[in-house]
Amino acid sequence: MKTFIKLLFFTLSIFLLYQNVFASEKIKIGLIVPLSGENSLIGEKIIKSARLAINKINDNRIEIIPKDTKSNPIDTLRVSKELYKNGVRIIIGPVFNESIKYLDDLRNVTFISFTNKLIGNPKNVISAGVNAISQLQTIKKFSDINNLSNSVFLIPRSQFKNEIEKAINKTKIKHKKVFYYDREPTKLTKQIETLTNYQVRKNNLKNEIKRIEGLSFKDKDKKIQSLKKKDTLGRINFDSVVIADFDENLKSVATSLLYTDVSSKRISYITLNQWFDESLLKENSLHPIYFPSVNKINYEIFMNEFKNTYGLDGDQLSFLSYDLIGLVYFLIYENDFNISKKIFYKKNKFMGKIGIFEISKNTITHQLNFYSIEDNKFKKIF
Repeated sequence: MKTFIKLLFFTLSIFLLYQNVFASEKIKIGLIVPLSGENSLIGEKIIKSARLAINKINDNRIEIIPKDTKSNPIDTLRVSKELYKNGVRIIIGPVFNESIKYLDDLRNVTFISFTNKLIGNPKNVISAGVNAISQLQTIKKFSDINNLSNSVFLIPRSQFKNEIEKAINKTKIKHKKVFYYDREPTKLTKQIETLTNYQVRKNNLKNEIKRIEGLSFKDKDKKIQSLKKKDTLGRINFDSVVIADFDENLKSVATSLLYTDVSSKRISYITLNQWFDESLLKENSLHPIYFPSVNKINYEIFMNEFKNTYGLDGDQLSFLSYDLIGLVYFLIYENDFNISKKIFYKKNKFMGKIGIFEISKNTITHQLNFYSIEDNKFKKIF
């Protein structure tokens, strides 16, 4: 009996010792970002944001190990291998899509990249940026609510066009056609004129004025004066445009539409996530403009907290990195702190500051909000 008690005591001691060791073990998460060179400030902000997230989580078991990618794929692979040898199996990063191309050499490591590109990534790289599919899913919801079924997708001739094409097919969003344009101003204007049948509608107006001038009826002069106030005459054969562009390029396309007498009062101007670009508030002649984006209130709260804590302005990547720390912790927690590839494969949802992350089959999409730009304000629609 004494021998049994001693054996039981010994077994219990070993169990408790194991539990204590396990409790003190660190869950190591890599964070690979540029910390030197021209993009070092990007990496610095991401690390500061990760620190904010870790402080909020307040779990000593989580250890973030940052490494410098130097913004190139060779160094990205090198530091990733160092992390792997140190027991790391989940790495947040890299920032730039160019840096991911050699990462399939580390098939036992899962990378949560900041990129929003989905095409051509290694199988062990999960894109966590706000991708085209997430944005078009939200645009589709707006289009369905407003019975917009004759949209024209305006896509620049760039590498990003493949991402938009994939998202159109994936979301099955209703649309009339896809129109590709050049960003060079003179080419763009002519292409938009062709799309909108501008010359035909302009000639329609001239011909109608001539026809009325040859008639005799009451209020003839009033009718002619009314026609002369118009720029064109004729129906627009689409109800909305989805402009897949940003910054000055977006403004150029919208201005070209306005020039061809296809204003946002006649059709809906919809674009991609503009991250609340305040310069668009000044473009009154183009309003309203609609776009999907992250939770604006949370975005502003985060930016204020980041500024107050570090004296630096946060950015989109630092905002995303805050959520990615929380997302990885949540999935590890849900998996009883066992790290495996399956945690990114099975269906799950995580409420972040951006919005809801949806995880399934090593793919991340976001449930976004939808906004309009009008009356010099960003207005939430849903």
